[in-house]
Amino acid sequence: MRMAIRSLWKRFAQKHPGTAQFLMFFLLSNGITLLQMALMPLFKAVLGMTDMVNTGFQVGQLGHNFDGTPYYIFNYAAGPLSEGGGGGFAYFIAVQATMAIAQIINFFAQRKVTFKAKGGLAKAAFWYFIAYVVITVGAAAAQGLYKAPIYELFISTWGMGALGETLADLITMIINCAISFWVFFPIFKIIFREKPREKTA
Repeated sequence: MRMAIRSLWKRFAQKHPGTAQFLMFFLLSNGITLLQMALMPLFKAVLGMTDMVNTGFQVGQLGHNFDGTPYYIFNYAAGPLSEGGGGGFAYFIAVQATMAIAQIINFFAQRKVTFKAKGGLAKAAFWYFIAYVVITVGAAAAQGLYKAPIYELFISTWGMGALGETLADLITMIINCAISFWVFFPIFKIIFREKPREKTA
């Protein structure tokens, strides 16, 4: 059965290499997103027991919200989310740690499985890191548009408490991963592009 599926996939990939590459990228990305979702509650729970949750991390002000409050790229106000805070520095570290782990795994998995790249690892890793930083900052800035309303809806409006906080974590993570997914695919196509081998006489 496994051999038949592998043979079928090989024939499909030969006929439709671009589609096969995208599908493999999609499957790996979703698997790594599930890993990120599993790691996030663990990091958040452990770091939430430290005093970092009461240390605000609000940097990169970009103007103001409609209500006049500052709009930050990274907006993690002091205090637990369940008490109206932003999770503080603890939540920021939890988010960034899970994203970093997921993206490191994603880099090597996509390089080997999806794009089958054999060229300069250091150069590809450098450009991937640059792209990761830019996308992380961009996604964090966009989070200001949807993060607070989602947490407010689940925790306060619907009164779901801790469960609502967990669901809001998952939804914001899915949105963030979706942004990364659509941006990283063309970036991978560039950094993992193999130079055509010169034909020998």
